[in-house]
Amino acid sequence: MAAKTEQEKIELFERTPVPNAVVKMAIPTVASSLVMVLYSLADTYFVGMLNDPVATAAVTLASPVLLAFNALNNLFGVGSSSLMSRSLGCKDYDTVRKTSAMGFYCALFCSLLLSVGCTVLKSPLLNILGASTETWTATSDYMLWTVTCGAAPAILNVVLANMVRSEGAAMNASIGTMSGCLLNIVLDPLFILPWGLNMGAAGAGLATFLSNCVACIYFFVLLFIRRDKTFVSISPRDFRWNKEIFFQICNVGIPAAIQNLLNVTGMTVLNNFTAAFGADAVSAMGIAHKIAMVPMYVAMGFSQGIMPLVSYNYASRGYRRMKGVITFAGGVSLVLMIFGTTLCLMESSAIIGLFMENESVVAYGEAFLSGMALAMPFLGIDFLAVGVFQACGMGRNALVFAILRKVVLEIPALIILNSIWPLYGLAYAQLVAEFVLAIAAVIMLARIFRSLQEQKAAA
Repeated sequence: MAAKTEQEKIELFERTPVPNAVVKMAIPTVASSLVMVLYSLADTYFVGMLNDPVATAAVTLASPVLLAFNALNNLFGVGSSSLMSRSLGCKDYDTVRKTSAMGFYCALFCSLLLSVGCTVLKSPLLNILGASTETWTATSDYMLWTVTCGAAPAILNVVLANMVRSEGAAMNASIGTMSGCLLNIVLDPLFILPWGLNMGAAGAGLATFLSNCVACIYFFVLLFIRRDKTFVSISPRDFRWNKEIFFQICNVGIPAAIQNLLNVTGMTVLNNFTAAFGADAVSAMGIAHKIAMVPMYVAMGFSQGIMPLVSYNYASRGYRRMKGVITFAGGVSLVLMIFGTTLCLMESSAIIGLFMENESVVAYGEAFLSGMALAMPFLGIDFLAVGVFQACGMGRNALVFAILRKVVLEIPALIILNSIWPLYGLAYAQLVAEFVLAIAAVIMLARIFRSLQEQKAAA
């Protein structure tokens, strides 16, 4: 079994032509990312059909907590998968098994801890999120299902997808995430709308919880069926405390987690600024942000999809192939980001109008989406660079980018632009941050390529 499995990995990571390898790894990941966005948009869309800005605002206000899940996803999903792919490149299969088991059980423990913490501290948390007396109940009901009940399945299915993808099984990983997302889209109208269970925002949360449970079950069944064809293990027998493995997971995972926590901070600041202008503005900002997430998740899909290829070839010293993967994926991602920007700029009003028939919300949303769209091409470059840092175990570089993006650039830009151009200036803060980071990304990637070639020449 091990020899056959090893040969399958070598064929993909070392011999398959770069464009074919990128397509095989990135396209399923992009597809699953897009489906994840669609299910996120489904909550907004079906709640928006109620024409109740309060319900839509509840989904928007709770989104920073759901984004906080990504901190654990990245800590144990990205951190573990990066080490797993690099271990595959070194043909160290025992470390792959031990890393996957440690990542899984650490993610399970921390997700349960997060669920309990958010539930016990619900009242101060809702205040921090910007919930008012008007939106308090709806936001609390939505979070009951998505956080109190749903934190563990939401986090575990993403962590498992990263682990499965780390050894080249991108399609299997994507089927798992897409199955849950598609189920969520089917369940949303049944739980949210008056002709169904008429649960409003709480119904959106319940649909999300059930769909994540189904995705987790898929991965458990997949790993059982493929137990003779995979190095990924969640068996308690492979879970042993190993300080070196834990620190290597954290070396990549902690900067990735901090990046997402800073994203949550940035979104919370944005929501609090927007909340001062009423529920319509909050609803519009939430809709515009989720629409802008479509091209953002395309860029993220390319970045995450090529990570196993980059990690493997970095560890096996296949630097020329590694560079080819990065440049090819970057070119395709940039073209798609430019297309997304153009579409959002030309059709912003029509796109916003799909989600809510409210003139005030559409007017706000059109202005917000136009500003957010301009950041997309630069964001694609930045995501690619961060993905390379994570793939190569360069956690420090990823952390520097995270701090630059939110603390140094975006949050100050939110404050300054809102003071200069109240409310509408908020949508352009991301453009400021991503433009500066894109320049830094190109410079840092060029330095990495040059350094690796010098190391290879000196060896």
